[in-house]
Amino acid sequence: MSDKVLVHYEVQDKIALLTLDDPPANTYTYEMFQQLDAAILKARMDTDVEVIVLTGAGEKFFSAGANIAMLNEADPTFKYFFCLHANETLNRLEHTPKLTIAALNGHTVGGGLEIAMAADLRVARKGGARMGLPEVNLGVLPGTGGTQRLCRLVGKSHAIELMVEGTLFGFDEGLDKNLVNKVIEAESGEDFLAQVMEYAKGFTTPHKPSKAVGNIKRSVQTGFGLPFEQALTVERELQQLLFQSKDAKEGISAYIEKRTPDFSGS
Repeated sequence: MSDKVLVHYEVQDKIALLTLDDPPANTYTYEMFQQLDAAILKARMDTDVEVIVLTGAGEKFFSAGANIAMLNEADPTFKYFFCLHANETLNRLEHTPKLTIAALNGHTVGGGLEIAMAADLRVARKGGARMGLPEVNLGVLPGTGGTQRLCRLVGKSHAIELMVEGTLFGFDEGLDKNLVNKVIEAESGEDFLAQVMEYAKGFTTPHKPSKAVGNIKRSVQTGFGLPFEQALTVERELQQLLFQSKDAKEGISAYIEKRTPDFSGS
């Protein structure tokens, strides 16, 4: 395993910032996904972290997906287990009960978009960057959760169309397709990230009750694939946990007293 840092981890204002860093296109290898996996677990366990932001180093790429040179040299067995580990890593991100935001600072293509789709929200920088799942042009399918997450975001028929055509499109079109939640105008990559971090800060305490934000995510991510009655059970159990929290008491009291709540995350 390489000693090179491919995923940087830092905490600012209760936000864990995870940065993919492998120039020029932040393509990922098994080594990068091992580091991403470790960073996700670190953010999950870090009691000082309430929101996770993922982005790419530089101003041109969030990520162009898997490193094709690595895949060209690998045998089919390695490729299978590489995909399995990538699935497990992104599932871990999706199941972590902390809001996750993908900050799309540049081109978000193939596996890069698959990483972004595992986040709860996607915020993109306005400009000429492109996004899409062009794996069909390599004779393969989007194998890091792409076929499943895309159809859940845009619908089954439209997802098939986007993947079999394999075309790329801009972030504004991604917004129209429900693949992007917000497009931000920014003078530089630094300005863009600062705006995303400020946006993420709005989901942390004392502004928002972090337990409620996390349980909303858990209810949706866990319940979406369950039969409706089972999903309602998940929702009720998570709600009951929140009813016992100090923040629920604070939120209700603040509403009655007509004041701004001061959430503590407890």
